[in-house]
Amino acid sequence: MKDLTRYRNIGIFAHVDAGKTTTTERILKLTGKIHKIGEVHEGAATTDFMEQEQERGITIQSAATTCFWNDHQFNIIDTPGHVDFTIEVYRSLKVLDGGVGVFCASGGVEPQSETNWRYANDSKVARVVYINKLDRIGADFYRVVKQINDILAAKPLVMVLPIGTENDFVGMVDLLTRKAWVWDESGDPMNYEIKEVPAEMKDDVEKYREMLIETAVEQDDTLMEKYLEGEELSIDEIKHCIRKGTINLSFFPTYCGSSFKNKGVQLVLNAVVDYLPNPTEVKPQPEVDLEGNETGQFAIVDPTKPLRALAFKIMDDRFGALTFTRLYSGVLNKGDTILNTATGKTERISRLVEMHANDRQEIDSAQAGDIVAIVGMKNVQTGHTLCDPKAPATLEPMVFPEPVISISVTPTKKGTSEKMGIALGKMVQEDPSFRVETDSESGETIIKGMGELHLDIKVDILRRTHGVEVEVGKPQVAYRESVTKRVEDGYVHKKQSGGSGQYAKIDYIVEPGEPGSGFQFETKVTGGSVPREYWPAVQKGFASSIDKGVLAGFPCVDLKFTLVDGGFHPVDSSAIAFEIAARAAYRQTLPKASPQLLEPIMKVDVFTPEDYMGDAIGDLNRRRGLIKSQETGPTGARIKADVPLSEMFGYIGDLRTMTSGRGQFSMEFSHYAPCPANVAETVIKETKEREAAAAK
Repeated sequence: MKDLTRYRNIGIFAHVDAGKTTTTERILKLTGKIHKIGEVHEGAATTDFMEQEQERGITIQSAATTCFWNDHQFNIIDTPGHVDFTIEVYRSLKVLDGGVGVFCASGGVEPQSETNWRYANDSKVARVVYINKLDRIGADFYRVVKQINDILAAKPLVMVLPIGTENDFVGMVDLLTRKAWVWDESGDPMNYEIKEVPAEMKDDVEKYREMLIETAVEQDDTLMEKYLEGEELSIDEIKHCIRKGTINLSFFPTYCGSSFKNKGVQLVLNAVVDYLPNPTEVKPQPEVDLEGNETGQFAIVDPTKPLRALAFKIMDDRFGALTFTRLYSGVLNKGDTILNTATGKTERISRLVEMHANDRQEIDSAQAGDIVAIVGMKNVQTGHTLCDPKAPATLEPMVFPEPVISISVTPTKKGTSEKMGIALGKMVQEDPSFRVETDSESGETIIKGMGELHLDIKVDILRRTHGVEVEVGKPQVAYRESVTKRVEDGYVHKKQSGGSGQYAKIDYIVEPGEPGSGFQFETKVTGGSVPREYWPAVQKGFASSIDKGVLAGFPCVDLKFTLVDGGFHPVDSSAIAFEIAARAAYRQTLPKASPQLLEPIMKVDVFTPEDYMGDAIGDLNRRRGLIKSQETGPTGARIKADVPLSEMFGYIGDLRTMTSGRGQFSMEFSHYAPCPANVAETVIKETKEREAAAAK
């Protein structure tokens, strides 16, 4: 059995361009996993192995790799920073025990850092903070520490102080040991010396060291008493307190460096060993029943317990489907038969591999705490639980956001439709935030995703990886419909045509529900005017109708139906009759309830040099944006706004033109809001024209 206390399952996450992948490269070099460092800007990074990643210099899918540091095994996942791929971060954090949050010393806490931090909080993942790029112009370690406190409402525990900044950055002082780590200019991460603290920094070092110890000893009453009585604590005692506080999320040990210049990564690796939890120190995963309710049982990290594993990512490559799996308990051997609780089917494990980006190493078995890939699983999807058939259990599944943007794709060559269908099927399995539908009226294939870049990459993968050339339609926004007025109405369904007929009478109220409430149904029937056994049929009739609104056929949300009265016939009434009555009632009453069109509103975060701030705000106003906040920092201005998605197509091009190529932005779905009348009219008209054209 492996020693689980020497395991660290960690993820590296940050805003786009904060230096996650570069940091991962340095870790792999220092741990001896690779011998030549690959640079992101040259398209040669180990974990960015997709063609699309190498060309664009961004990470699109999370990549897993395993390496060793000080007798400890690290399973590392490098995650994307771009908002369109946050699903990758979310599902990686779900299976990790610890994380390294990377922040840019000049950019500070950027929009995507906030989203990722929120995901990590939701998953209760212990983190170490690494403030990178201290060699950059505008770098300021202390400002970023303050932002982490103010913006993320997190408590950074400063563990090191930088020596110099921007071009003069040479290393850092380790506050615990009061030693300075100084690198030379050769760029070799191993060319460093451990020296005495520079004289001009001594006061600061003592001040921050005292703050560090005071915060840490709050975790242990005995050591706190000892400290208050004036006794000097040993480094091991302080580390014990820091480890305890890090694991229970009281604070986050904060380091700094420059990954690109190879300065400071060793201290982060030491911190991962010293302060981040091993698999046995993390709160065990709750088990749930088939309805998703917790059973009170937990998957305890122990190789001797029955197998519990979560499939958190599916990847298709030249050797077949790879199912990335985190083992929570038990042992998994080659040749074992396992049960997938989501499908109820068993599958045999033919091959197990340990991943290093897109290379793999065959292994015979894996145990609790491991992250491995299983080759050739047939019916597994992201979030499925794999377990011992003799002791079945389900782990808490993952919840994925709804897509907000869709485009139609049509194969350019006749006869490639089937090939496209198979390719899209594989892509849906790999990415749960990507959906594919067929428009029932036009027969077009519609792909849906989290943003323009997301769909752009998917089309690129279709063309390059699967060899399917497609024509892409105009992006379509996922509008919704709702009602604004309360209406009381009734409907009678009567049909008589030889033999037994159909009869159902319902009186009901249709009214707007609370925002975000979806579909609600209530019954207030008294005296048996509609027998109890027909209530579910009425509910089903209304529920099955809301997929199509009466304005432009978009799904209806936030509606409440209340059944108040009705009538039935002892012979002619049936469940089907009441269901038909409810469907017809929906079509009859919704137009009377002042229906309205709702549009998706995006939370937009724009970063621009200060000179262009006025132009950027003016442009967002023209796009019907509502400016929420604006602040200026040393490297530029940040504007936060709520903007309708329909106005954001092609925004990146306009922003770059406006800011001489220096502006950046990120956006994520916020909420649905009513469309202005003129916009709604245009959308309804265009939708009807499209349907008419498709019908021809």
